[in-house]
Amino acid sequence: MMKFLVFLVFLVFLGSVRNSTPPKPARVGERVAKACLSRFLACLSRFLARFEEHEIELIDALDYLIELVFKPHFSYAKGKAPTALDELAKKIAVADGYLMVSPEYNHSMSPALANLLNHFGSSIFSYKPSGIITYSAGQWGGMRADLGMRNFLGELGCLSVSAMIHVPKAQDVFHEDGTLQADEDENAWFDYFDRCFYQLVWWAEATKQQRQIEDPFTHSKAFNASPYAT
Repeated sequence: MMKFLVFLVFLVFLGSVRNSTPPKPARVGERVAKACLSRFLACLSRFLARFEEHEIELIDALDYLIELVFKPHFSYAKGKAPTALDELAKKIAVADGYLMVSPEYNHSMSPALANLLNHFGSSIFSYKPSGIITYSAGQWGGMRADLGMRNFLGELGCLSVSAMIHVPKAQDVFHEDGTLQADEDENAWFDYFDRCFYQLVWWAEATKQQRQIEDPFTHSKAFNASPYAT
């Protein structure tokens, strides 16, 4: 049996740039993202016997002030893309899995998240898993947004795991630092989160090992030709 050095890298995308109210507090998603980071690290620590190392990084859409005129990373000549986009493209390519944290706007995923992800070609996301986490200030927890997110992530090639996370009234569930409010059931929330995280880690490990066996683009080549080519 082949033995692999397991080194997993995950990106957690916070897909909201809203910093004004309503709702209050303005950045409800920041609480959810911090809670996910904390619990995901705890979840990974339980599998340290299998993992040599791991990295988790938060990618906040608010940190990427993208130009109003849409120009994706792959449309720039090599070395000419904005530094922030170039660095993020490298991080996406290296990552083994993704967590997508999104509010629900008009029953859809965050346009800020879609806009950020659309700046990159699907090939750097492909053959890796993703997890969907939605939240809202109301009672539904953004669950209607996940339907479109499944399709969106599938087209990027990072298919979402079946266990999703929905956080209704997130401002009443988490403190500003991502810790649970005193009256919340810690075990219930952690069990809920861990189901998604375990599936993500399982698939990330499996797909990474398979990519080490064979380059998936050998038989299913990435589209990298110019659309203007004749």
